[in-house]
Amino acid sequence: MDNQYNYYNPNENYQYGGGFSDGQDHNTSGSGGGKRPRKGVPRAVAVTGFAILFGVVASAVFLASNVIGSRLLGLGGAAESSETTSGQVNNGSTLSRSSSVVTSDVSDVVEEVMPSLVSITSMSVEEVQNFFGQSYERTSQGAGTGIIIGENESELMIVTNDHVVSGSDTLTVTFSDQTSVEADIKGTDSNYDVAVIAVQMSAIPDSTRNEIKVATLGDSTALKVGEPAIAIGNALGYGQSVTTGVISALNRQVTTTNSETGEVQSSGVELIQTDAAINGGNSGGALVNVNGEVVGINSSKQVGDTVEGIGYAIPISDVSELIQSLMNQETKTRVSEEDRGMIGITGISVSDAFSQEIDMPAGVYVTEITAGGGAEEAGMTRGCIITGINGSTVDSMEALQQQLEYYAKGETVTLTIQVPQTNGEYKEQTIDVTLK
Repeated sequence: MDNQYNYYNPNENYQYGGGFSDGQDHNTSGSGGGKRPRKGVPRAVAVTGFAILFGVVASAVFLASNVIGSRLLGLGGAAESSETTSGQVNNGSTLSRSSSVVTSDVSDVVEEVMPSLVSITSMSVEEVQNFFGQSYERTSQGAGTGIIIGENESELMIVTNDHVVSGSDTLTVTFSDQTSVEADIKGTDSNYDVAVIAVQMSAIPDSTRNEIKVATLGDSTALKVGEPAIAIGNALGYGQSVTTGVISALNRQVTTTNSETGEVQSSGVELIQTDAAINGGNSGGALVNVNGEVVGINSSKQVGDTVEGIGYAIPISDVSELIQSLMNQETKTRVSEEDRGMIGITGISVSDAFSQEIDMPAGVYVTEITAGGGAEEAGMTRGCIITGINGSTVDSMEALQQQLEYYAKGETVTLTIQVPQTNGEYKEQTIDVTLK
């Protein structure tokens, strides 16, 4: 029969009490007709000698059976005890063995960190056309994760990925006790894929306030390849879940492709690579060390038929100043479409990949200035590139339009622009533009 295991029987060729095989008659019992023992060898001595010989052979067979059976079945003897730390071999070298124990139980760490994490649900409405050219509005829902990083008297602040909140019309935050409240955007940075959102403290029930906590941030510059890593996030929108792994690599430069535009974009920061599973919905969640400190913001994973266990996180130390800057911005609320202000320009997007090819900054290239508009009054000229508005980065015309959804006519915004110089380089300036 196939796939059968053949177990070795060390005793199959041995017979005990079976008789002799030398062809002689060794019968020593009875009188008359039977041969007697050789002359000069007393009968008692012969019996005793046979007994001793049998004992020696049996002991040797028994010992050999144990040794062979142990080796075949993978059983260690006393000489191979797991408590042994070193042993001497024939050539004088020393064999070292580790007696340390690695545990995979991270329940205490998770219990400590979980109250500082939230699930984020984003809702957006977009206008699409069907096969017959008819337009209709379609609502889409996205899932992500956030980390509670600060609070003041009026707001609870949460950091997440920019791509989790970008383009959303409404944001809902769900705390660890399953209480859900609405949130608003404070600031975003698409280049580093970081955003800070805020929840009004008055909207959070007292019972929830007693359950949640601000996360403890660690030092990602002290990370070592191979040390344990714990990823926590709202995987696939099912709620918070935990995966474990190690820090696989540091300082990874990663490029991503926009599924809609096909544009290739490089991350503004070198990332942490981990084999802790990161799936859709984990974005914005925490990468935690064994001390329960947040060392990274989970952001993406590499996918493909030949890819296994490659996820990325933004090092927390590399974006700590940026997060602080976004926290200090004024919380944004959307303005109705008829009340929204305009800068007064016509422009085109300069993607990160395209900007590297033509050696110009990424942002919005101004092709026309509207007469009588705010940009003209502020002294903006054609050829400038808009790279930011009120501290939030702008890397495309779409990003600029999304930011303008929070400002009404008559408000003044500060634009960061790159102005072309005669030597072909660009000089950064800031200008105040009153929206019209």
